[in-house]
Amino acid sequence: MDLTTTYLGMKLKNPLVPSASPLTEKIHNLRWMEDVGAAAVVLPSLFEEQLTHESRQLDHYLSYGIESFAEALNFFPEVNDFRVGPDEYLNLIRQAKEAVDIPVIGSLNGVSSGGWTAFAEEIEKAGADAIELNIYYIPTDPGMTGRAVEHMYTEVVKDVKRSVDIPVAVKLGPYFSSMANMALLLHHAGADGLVLFNRFYQPDFDLENLEVVPHLVLSTPFEMRLPLRWVAILYGKVPLDYAITSGVHTYEDVLKGLMAGANVTMMASELLKNGIGRIKDILEALRFWMEEHEYESVEQMRGSMSQMHVPESAAFERANYMKVLQSWRADPTGQMSQ
Repeated sequence: MDLTTTYLGMKLKNPLVPSASPLTEKIHNLRWMEDVGAAAVVLPSLFEEQLTHESRQLDHYLSYGIESFAEALNFFPEVNDFRVGPDEYLNLIRQAKEAVDIPVIGSLNGVSSGGWTAFAEEIEKAGADAIELNIYYIPTDPGMTGRAVEHMYTEVVKDVKRSVDIPVAVKLGPYFSSMANMALLLHHAGADGLVLFNRFYQPDFDLENLEVVPHLVLSTPFEMRLPLRWVAILYGKVPLDYAITSGVHTYEDVLKGLMAGANVTMMASELLKNGIGRIKDILEALRFWMEEHEYESVEQMRGSMSQMHVPESAAFERANYMKVLQSWRADPTGQMSQ
């Protein structure tokens, strides 16, 4: 049974990759993931705000008191000459590369260029096999157009690609007026792959203290339907590698992702809830299903259920929406039944 796949130019032993989460920041967890069959790992994200904070902190200490001691200006270089960035993150990459033989993917979470893209070079130098750009941006300015948002995304990708030689995947949310065109724009900007989709955590209201509070909810299998649909639509149309990362919990989810056209499926919530050992269980069930259904390889099934290969391609579009709504009928009690 050949479970191998390719992702971002890397040949992986199977299509199951733990995504960025608190689990992947511990070296012993990475070893465990490799032992139970993980094909690669995505390290936790380094946030742009961390780099900005460190830059400002360094600037404060370098410029403190210079108005009193003019000669101090001659002793220090400009702040821009310093390579600033959390050393702990670079050390995590180095330690991970020493600890495991599977590919290690670094993750950057931000929205702008400058220091963020410069730090991508440091991630490459530390030994990462690829970079996942986790672009998490919510445009709240009513004056900012959709085109401006798209331009911001593509410029970040271009800047990062100019600064590194390793592959770059873009993790983004689904909130674009034309998702297919956005995928094409990112391809033209140099992206090697797309990770679909980023989960935008919604805030909640604390009614007693009248505060807006963060509210983290782990994913459910239902959430996989959105990235499943878009990977199936984009497969064969936009020449990128695809990773599905929302709602992957079971071997059935892995199979669906592959048949849609994904190169890999990524999971975090399932491992956080039920442990790293679930990787082994899912891979064993995947092999058994493939044997039962006489599949010889992952590549044989990849994209077989994509829009370009299914008999009824409209199933991914408006026609299926109408069909689903019309399939529901009220029973004699007034309840809805299918």
